Amino acid sequence: MRRILLLFIPLLLLAGALISSEASANTSEVYVLTVDGAITPVVADYIDRGITLAEENGAICCIIELNTPGGLASSTQVIVERIIDAEIPVVVYVLPGGWAASAGTFITMASHVAVMGPGSAIGAATPVSSSGGELPDTEAQKALNFFSAYMQTLAENRGRNVEWAELAVTESASATAEEALELNIIDFTAQGLDSLIQQLDGMEVVLDNGLVVTLHTEGANIHQVGMSGVERFLSTISDPNIAYILFTIGMLGLIVELSNPGLIFPGVLGGISLLIGLYSLGTLGANWAGVALMVLAFALFIAEAFITSHGILAVGGVASLTFGSLLLFTASPALHISGGLIAGVVSVVTICVVLVVWAVVRAHRRRATTGYDGLLGKAAIAQTQLDPSGTIFIEGERWKATAEGGRVEPGEEVIVTRVEGLKVWVKKVRR
Repeated sequence: MRRILLLFIPLLLLAGALISSEASANTSEVYVLTVDGAITPVVADYIDRGITLAEENGAICCIIELNTPGGLASSTQVIVERIIDAEIPVVVYVLPGGWAASAGTFITMASHVAVMGPGSAIGAATPVSSSGGELPDTEAQKALNFFSAYMQTLAENRGRNVEWAELAVTESASATAEEALELNIIDFTAQGLDSLIQQLDGMEVVLDNGLVVTLHTEGANIHQVGMSGVERFLSTISDPNIAYILFTIGMLGLIVELSNPGLIFPGVLGGISLLIGLYSLGTLGANWAGVALMVLAFALFIAEAFITSHGILAVGGVASLTFGSLLLFTASPALHISGGLIAGVVSVVTICVVLVVWAVVRAHRRRATTGYDGLLGKAAIAQTQLDPSGTIFIEGERWKATAEGGRVEPGEEVIVTRVEGLKVWVKKVRR
């Protein structure tokens, strides 16, 4: 029995190892990230976190489902460097009908495996001025040379079409999925995620550290890595339209609070919105000349509420707000504010400012209704003869009064014309 057990135990251990290996193979995972929108710092952090999770959990590969019109160059560089440093293969899949424009082209070129879905497009990676408008000739040439060399390096490292990579930057060249496959810009096309995973099975990928990895994706579990709650919130407020609305609400709230001290709520809401809006503008690389114009606009609106300018300050504020809104985002064509939103916000702000100014002017012109000044113009009854001094009855109180313009008999009606301390001057009502 001992001999039989000695023979049987190694067999059990071997069987357990095989079962464990098979179970491990059956539970292998493919991590999938989804980027649908502009490339911003929040997206860069999300991709970094997703690739790190895939590496730590021994995933077969990490797939980035991509649909982007472009984004910030700084965030694109962070993503490209993270893909290059990845310890597992990173696959970029341009979603069916999606874009890999501008920044998306760099990300796709950097991937270990580049795939596109039907109806998708890639290209148009020409750099634009971060301050809006045309770049000076010298700076434009420098930018083109740099980004062209960067794109060519990525294409060369992945064995892709270097000539087209250069044209994508210098001449804004673009390609459909079929054209990209024919031009050796991508590795293959796929109808969907299942088709992509099926075609990945058996592929050999060379990582940047020299390690050759064979992908075994058949039967792998798909692990979707979505944005966390904080990332979703930051991604939402990083939308140029949302950032613009938050900043505008913040400034408008402060105008209302300064014009009507003590309301509290507009000031609190405005302060919170303003700080969040400033964070968003900074994250998105807003043009600070545009921000300055918007701040000037609201300063002019506040001044209009306290200075009689006959509308000149308000008109200047509307013009400054309009130009500031148009200049706010110029770093990337993918980051822009809707023209309809700008028109709507400028109209609403103008109406609100007009109402605030009207309320302030009305309050300044309104006659006092309390205190001594509130007695001016009030009707009273003489209780004693005023010749010229005596007593009157007004607002349920007795006051010492001096008559102006002649003697007043008891019971006659008078009007208060002046108040000094506890004494008033009155004039008899002429019937």
